[in-house]
This record gives sequence, structure tokens and C-alpha cells, in this order.
Amino acid sequence: MEKNLEKIRTIGLVAHSGAGKTSLGEALLFTTKTIDRLGRVDDGSSVFDFEPEELKRHLSINTAFHHYDWKKFKVFLADTPGDENFIADTFACLRVLDGLVVVVDAIDGVKVQTERIWMAAEQYGIPCLIFLNKLDRERADFQKTLNSIQTLLKTRAVPMTLPIGVGDAFSGVVSLLNKKAFGYSGAQGEGKEIPLPPDMNDEIQSARDNLIEHLAEADDALLEKFLEGQELSPEELAIGLRKGVLKRSFTPVFCGSAMKNIGTDMLLEAINAALPSPLDRGAQTGQDPKTKEEKRKEPSIESPFAALAFKTLADPYAGRLTIFRIFSGEITADSGFYNVNKGVRERFGQLFALEGKTQKPIPAGYPGCILAVAKLKETVTGDSLTDEKDPVIFPFTPPASTVISYAIEAKNKGEEDKVYSSLTRLMEEDPTLRLDRDSQTKQIILSGMGQVHVETTIEKVKRKFGVEVILKAPKIPYLETIRQSAKGIIYRHKKQTGGRGQFAEVHIDLFPQERGKGFEFQDALVGMNVPRNFVPAVEKGITESMQNGVLAGYPVVDFKVRFYDGKSHEVDSSEMAFKIAASMAFKKAVQQAQPVMLEPIVKVTVTVPDENMEDVIGDLNSRRGKVLGVESKGKYQVIQAQVPMSEVTKSGLYG
Repeated sequence: MEKNLEKIRTIGLVAHSGAGKTSLGEALLFTTKTIDRLGRVDDGSSVFDFEPEELKRHLSINTAFHHYDWKKFKVFLADTPGDENFIADTFACLRVLDGLVVVVDAIDGVKVQTERIWMAAEQYGIPCLIFLNKLDRERADFQKTLNSIQTLLKTRAVPMTLPIGVGDAFSGVVSLLNKKAFGYSGAQGEGKEIPLPPDMNDEIQSARDNLIEHLAEADDALLEKFLEGQELSPEELAIGLRKGVLKRSFTPVFCGSAMKNIGTDMLLEAINAALPSPLDRGAQTGQDPKTKEEKRKEPSIESPFAALAFKTLADPYAGRLTIFRIFSGEITADSGFYNVNKGVRERFGQLFALEGKTQKPIPAGYPGCILAVAKLKETVTGDSLTDEKDPVIFPFTPPASTVISYAIEAKNKGEEDKVYSSLTRLMEEDPTLRLDRDSQTKQIILSGMGQVHVETTIEKVKRKFGVEVILKAPKIPYLETIRQSAKGIIYRHKKQTGGRGQFAEVHIDLFPQERGKGFEFQDALVGMNVPRNFVPAVEKGITESMQNGVLAGYPVVDFKVRFYDGKSHEVDSSEMAFKIAASMAFKKAVQQAQPVMLEPIVKVTVTVPDENMEDVIGDLNSRRGKVLGVESKGKYQVIQAQVPMSEVTKSGLYG
């Protein structure tokens, strides 16, 4: 492992699903000779997308990791999901990445998930490069896509390379920094220097002037020299590039084709030259677990060990695989660390560097490394791992709320416990899943970030644990209540069948209560008409009866019962008799108190472009929704609304 922290890079490939970031990752590994053939997502040969669910859908579901060496630099690479169903995994990984390569499709331009990731990168202050991909495709448009980057991402996007040709004619790129052209040939993109295209002279000069101006502005000394009309040396331009990227004063844009491996060599150079090392990112801030004061961990090998466990993989055979990013210190195989969140010491054997679906044992790790260990007993995603003598808790943002839910049940009888335990194991791997039991409907509810998310989870349960699960629309948990009081309700229960009979008479008043206040029972007996030992039976009769209302059999809520009188028989009265009488009296009272159904309402937040706001509001209104407010957020409108649960989707699914 590389001990020179200046030459370590910890970066992620991010984009909207379909932009080609996984293919770009393959191209980077191939160009650096980390892999010996260029894998492809479409034919299932990618080293990043290897799960059966990913191969089936041709999209990244989990963040996959690899590493490569390029010109004495060690780069840890994370290929993150871009689909809405799995993007929470991307946001979790941003917490531990030092730099990003944002991949943009040259046909479709910037899409919504790219914007979301970009905003998160700004929040974390992560320096970025942009790779404009798929210029070999029909309808690709370099300038139009560049404009969409500048407009939608609100960044000073500065081209570092220009395409030679477009679509089928796309054959190479021009490097503006050194004013050289490179042509690529063969199925695996072998680049060679070629003469500058004469018809591009004006375009090249204009773009290069723009680039040099941005590089000069990144450093005061360079700017002064530039304004004096002096030419900047290649070394000075490199300084301007690095400073500008680290300060996020502008974003370099590279163009190419990941599938044909065109332009990726220049991106590799820029990753080394411009993206930050652990030293550039500086100290990580956490909290002292005892004093709660702020604590900083410097990116130094000599410092006490500190890391963050940001991802967990569940394997039925190998057990739990914990993935962590080292912020400071050194760790070796056959050692251990202190889990600050759990307050326990964890030991492990081998230390692994991740290489797609495989793991490579390594002797040690340093700041900037993304590594993994197996079979930790207590550690889960979000835990801080440190030296026991110098603990610190790093912040870790919990996943967003789920948006869709299904009722689940085992396909085969007797496997209910196995379903529950299997899903619990997967929840260690995927914190965005939620498993609950609805106390009213008695259904087990599995919630996730989208329909595809839940479906892939069920596929994983079958593949990894051999359990088949059936998904159903959850029952809507309606309730019933009353609108007015019902006083002086009397019910006599009398039954004589020979021998000892049954006798009980109860007198009750029924009152509505404020929404959410629940059930209240008042013992207001005076005198000895009813022995006090029968009062609990009366209350129990009401609590059992309230579970099945008079309108549709749903639970009755938010009411008060006043038990004020009754009659008993010294021989025939019993707890059962009073329980039955109370139950019937309650139902009689509810029928007289204007019973009404209560429908569950879901709070909905919809973020939508300005031009689509009216359509969304119209759809909410058609679902009996109530718009509570609209807030402008850039080019988007954020709509807050309440919608009946049964109307969120016509299939009855809800989050």
C-alpha cells in the first residue's frame, strides 16, 4: 500500500442512472492495466455490477469498490448507484469520499439525480471533475450538454478537452492544456497523438484562452502574471488547475466515450493532478464521546487510528463484511479497534482491499484507504472505529424516510421466522429498508425507497437465504370514532338455561374526545348496586368491543366511557356476564353517538420543476389531496400536501 498520502486519491463516480459511470469505471481500470479486458454492463462482464439483480436490470444497486495504480498514485474508486431507488447508498458514500467524477450523458444532459448529488457534493465541499460521456452516440451534443451543466449545476464548467467529431464520427479529443490532439482506434481505445484538425483552430484557441483565464484566476501570483501579458508555463497551469478544483472555483470538463475508452487517459491524469489527497481534505471533525466537545483527527499515519464504517454487506456464508474509510492512523491485519458507538473492542483477522466482488488481503491500511474486515460482532453502518485511548464519534447522516411499503408473508408455511431473520440481515446491509408490524392489521410491512428497491430486496432474500416472499398491498388501517355524546345507555344481559344463570346490567355514558387522545374509562359508581370487583370486567368488555366498530369493523378511538350504575344478582352475576353486558352497552352507545370513519392521511412532499407544478397539483386534487403550501427552491417548487393513504397509489401502496 502507498504510504505517501499526497499520492492517495479516494474518489467516487456519480451520475444519474444510465449516464455510463460504471462503464467509465471499467475503462479507468482497463487503461491502468488493473483489469485485462474492458468489461461491459450490457453483457454482464463488468467488475462493478456483479450482483444477479444488477445484471438482470443493467443498473448499479450497490456501491462497488476497486482500486488502481497510475503513475505512482494509488486511487480508491467507488462506483455509486444513480437510480432513485438506491441513491441513498450514494449519499452515504459521499461522507467518506475526497473527490468526485460526475458523469453526464452527452445526449440527455444533466438529469435530476445528478443535480441532487451535485448539491450534496457542494454541502460536503467535495471537489469535482466532470466527464461528458457518450459522444460516440447518435444525437450527442457537446455544446448543448455543456450549457446544461453550467445552467443546471450552476458551476463554471470549463472544458479541458474538446471532441473531434461527434456521433459515429467521434474519433478523438483535443487537450486544451497542451494544445495537442489524440486519435483513438480499436475496440479498446488506444490513443495516439495526431495533427490538430485545421477546421477546429478557432474553436481550440478560444476554448484554450478561456481555460487559461480560469486557471490564472485560481492563484493571485498567476493572475498577476496573466494580466501583465506573460505566458504561463505548464507547471504554473498545473498549479492553477489544482488550486481551482480544490477551491471549487471552477469545474474542469472532459469529454469522451467510456464504451470506446476515448478520452479516459486524460481523465486519469486530471484525477492525479487536480483531485484532493487526504492531506488536502484536512482534518475530520467529530465529537468527544465523554465531553461532547468538537474533536479533530488529522490525516497522518502517526496519529491514533480513526475510521468510519459507512457500509455493510451481508453474506449468508462469509458473514457480515464491514467497509470503512480510514481518516487517520495506521491499521494492520490480525489486530482490532474500538467501536466508539457501541463501547466495545472488535478484533479481526484479515484486512481486505475491495476489488469488485472479490477481496484482496493486504497487510496494512492508512488514511484515505477504503478497506473491509469480516465477521465483526457489533459494528454496523455509521459506527466510528478508533484507538480506544483516543475515541471520537464522526457524524453520519441517517438514510432518508422510505417512500413505499408492501405487506409481506412467507410463500411456504412455517418459514415466517426465516423471512423475518433474513430481512433483518439485509437491513444491516441496507439501512434504507424498514420492517414493521402493523398492530392494527397484524401485517408485516416492508418499506423501501421504491418499488424496484423492494423487489430487488425480495430477490436477494430468495438468492442469499433460500426463502420466498409474497408481496401484497397493505391493508389500509381505517379507524372509527364518534361525533357526539350518548348518555344514559342501559344494557341488561340475562340468560337462564337451567342451573346457575347469567345476569348483569350496566349503565354508561359515552363522550367523544379530542383526536389522538385515545380511550378513557371512568369508574363513577355510587352505592353498591354493582360490586367493585366487577368494574375491571366492564372495562375489559369495552376495550375488547372497541376493536371492532359498528360501521365496518375497524377499531374505535378517541372516546370516554363513564360507568356510573348498574345492577347485579348475588348468584347469577359474574365477570363474564358484566363483560358481555358492557360490550353490548358500548355498541349500543356508539350507534347513537353518530359514528364516523377515520381515514389515514399521508404527508407528502413533492419536488417538481416549475413547468410541471400545475399537473402535480391537479393529480393531488384528483386523489382527494389537500395542498398545504408551495415553496420555491431554485427552478423547482416544493409542494407540501396531505393525501388519503388509499389514494397515494391506486394499488394501495404507501410509504
